[in-house]
Amino acid sequence: MIRIQWEYPERLRAAFIGCGDHACRNIYPCLQYAPVELVAVCDRREERARHSARLFGAAAVYTDHHAMLAREQPQVVFIVTGYDADARPTYPPLAIDAMRAGAHAWIEKPPAASAGEIEAMIAVAQETGRFTMVGFKKMFFPAVAKAAEIAAQPEFGGVASVALRYPQSLPAEEQRGAARAMLGFLDHLCHPASILQRIAGPVERFSYEREAVNGGLAVSLRFRGGAVGALHLAAGSSGTSPLERLEVVGRGANVIVENGCRLTYYRPGRRGEGGYGHSASFIGPDEGAPLFWEPEFSLGQLYNKGLFLLGYAPEILAFCDHALRGEPPACAGLTDALAITRFYEAFLTAREGEPVYLNN
Repeated sequence: MIRIQWEYPERLRAAFIGCGDHACRNIYPCLQYAPVELVAVCDRREERARHSARLFGAAAVYTDHHAMLAREQPQVVFIVTGYDADARPTYPPLAIDAMRAGAHAWIEKPPAASAGEIEAMIAVAQETGRFTMVGFKKMFFPAVAKAAEIAAQPEFGGVASVALRYPQSLPAEEQRGAARAMLGFLDHLCHPASILQRIAGPVERFSYEREAVNGGLAVSLRFRGGAVGALHLAAGSSGTSPLERLEVVGRGANVIVENGCRLTYYRPGRRGEGGYGHSASFIGPDEGAPLFWEPEFSLGQLYNKGLFLLGYAPEILAFCDHALRGEPPACAGLTDALAITRFYEAFLTAREGEPVYLNN
């Protein structure tokens, strides 16, 4: 059962850095369901910060995050600031400032442009006893979270293989040294990579083939846990088609997520009766029948709101829950961020058709 903000018996002093479009559309609105008291917002553009404060009920407005952290002493800080002039994510130094000020930090993806920056945040988290969680929203899609739960059940038999389709291109090899040319790949690889991380764990090695028409990829994966996978970066697919399709295969069972919200679990079982060449019906025993979930969109339920379907509210609620307990998150923390960023970094120098080994 989800509570409304004022229904929580304990609320965290929260500050927010960043008042841009994405923050106002997708992150601030989640706070109405979270155990927080928004005490201050900060943005370099004062008028934008004042507008967000009025809209979302913040008590104070700042244009300098150092002053806000020192004066307000928040317990948690949300950071949605995007990229700098060099096309690099601005989150590492801001998260470090928040942790050193005594707050847990939630930062939007991508968390950094290099594994070294993630390692610097990990060092400060260990130094301060505070943690940083990353907005890998697809890890918190209800359908993806349920698929991960199903895949972890003994009856599923473990994750043997995984296939994921997502529309993304990789720039040509000669462009990969330019941060601006790689910005789109950095920004969007987080989505399929975070799903794979949640389902199968870190990638141990991979190789890829690139098509020259759209820059799409066929990536062959081996995960550290032993599973194999195929990542189809389907650049060039129609804008009217669903973005992604996920299939996880176990031992005599598989689970599929289509369009982010249609979940089908093909439980261990058999089709029909009588064996091959003798079955008169395709319908088998009920105990092995597939299970299917899909939201309805007629009632005003939280589960059919984009904030919940797209993982925004679930990730914010998970962050707040961990902050209240003072425990680093097991999902979407800096360990996951490091594995995902190393996967991205490998594409900067990886040559087509050659295996790449990752140190995760």
